[in-house]
Amino acid sequence: MAKVQVEFINTCPSCDGYARMIESVAGKFGAEVAVKIYYTGKDMDYIRKYGMVTKGTMIINGKKRIDNITRSIIEKTIEEELER
Repeated sequence: MAKVQVEFINTCPSCDGYARMIESVAGKFGAEVAVKIYYTGKDMDYIRKYGMVTKGTMIINGKKRIDNITRSIIEKTIEEELER
């Protein structure tokens, strides 16, 4: 199993719930999953990597972008990446 890097770009206060959900799901996988949360207006280093983002977006291993986020989608995506 390879380590999975999950990044979340938190674009507004409403997205805080998604950030907590991602951290909660990732915590179930232990050290196999690393999470980085970016806060728009505070963190700017994600802009160089991904450009301007206007909607809360989860990015897996720097490639796969997901902006329709639910707990089941987070779990499924992380599990699929761990199996690779």
